[in-house]
Amino acid sequence: MDYNRIRTILIRKGEQKMTRQRELIINILKQSDRHLTADEIFFLAKLKMPSIAMATIYNNLNAMNEAGLVKRLHIDGVADCFDKIVEPHDHLLCDKCGKITDIKLHSLTDTLEAEIGTQIEDYELTVHYVCSECRTGTRRR
Repeated sequence: MDYNRIRTILIRKGEQKMTRQRELIINILKQSDRHLTADEIFFLAKLKMPSIAMATIYNNLNAMNEAGLVKRLHIDGVADCFDKIVEPHDHLLCDKCGKITDIKLHSLTDTLEAEIGTQIEDYELTVHYVCSECRTGTRRR
């Protein structure tokens, strides 16, 4: 996530400036090794900026989602998560622990495009499975 690119895109979308709150949210997403919910981002943000409001988290995440800087993931049975990777990719969802993992299925995109005869704009695919940590009982909660 490049700050100059983010600033430029948000200004084009009508946002005025890169606030300290927005910069904090971006850093939280950037440093995370997983997909975070708004509540998790709020909790982490409160540790660094105790005065931050939940509405600020939602407003910034919504603006960043609309600008294409993050992607909101809607997965049945799981709170919406935010993905810092906006390039097309798919997700694996562990049905035991809820871990979401990124996966890129190039051949699926090619196959679908060949089947329908046109380029795919966007799609969301979530593959349900049981991760290796849950399968072997080594996952820590």
